[in-house]
Amino acid sequence: MFAEILGQDMLILLVVIVVVFGASRLPKIARSVGQAKGEFEKGLKDGTTQNKDASSETKDQAQS
Repeated sequence: MFAEILGQDMLILLVVIVVVFGASRLPKIARSVGQAKGEFEKGLKDGTTQNKDASSETKDQAQS
């Protein structure tokens, strides 16, 4: 979907974003999006670690 956005389409999209949010608020919005992405990735990593721990405990119990 996003791979199809090229050239003029991207320029138009950026202009609309600047008009809607204003140039002064864009850095704050970008920072918030970056922080949210970081928290999401951290949650995914923690969830994956918990799943691995749980599966290893299950295997250990099955072998006993």
